[in-house]
Amino acid sequence: MNITQAKREDLRDILDLQYLAYQSEAEIYDDHNIPPLKQTLEEVESEFDKGVILKATDETGNIIGSVRAFCENGSVYIGKLIVHPNRQRQGIGTALLSAVEAHYSDQRYELFTGSKSVRNIALYERLGYKIYTVKKIDDNLEFVYLEKRIS
Repeated sequence: MNITQAKREDLRDILDLQYLAYQSEAEIYDDHNIPPLKQTLEEVESEFDKGVILKATDETGNIIGSVRAFCENGSVYIGKLIVHPNRQRQGIGTALLSAVEAHYSDQRYELFTGSKSVRNIALYERLGYKIYTVKKIDDNLEFVYLEKRIS
């Protein structure tokens, strides 16, 4: 596996992987209209222009994971950590998070996930993230916000 900064020409493949990877989240919440499944290529391009998008590729160059982040007011906001469903639980997500932290070193890192996404929460906590707030979005959804401070 290799982790590098994505190029603009990778964004369609990353978005396709995002649609595939977020199917499991849609099942957890019984909602196939979650924002990651409705995101457009133009929106991903905007995120590309605002921050960094990293990609994980396999030995044949196929994109098997990705993560996005941008820095604002001393905090790094991390989002859309995705790994191909067939490649999950192999350390790819951990490697991507470590790589984005290295890209923006010595910062405060923040991310969020749904409260029912227990595997995500467990991963983030194992990597040093701490829950600092929970926000109710609607009757079916709460977002858990986690942070990691490097001091």
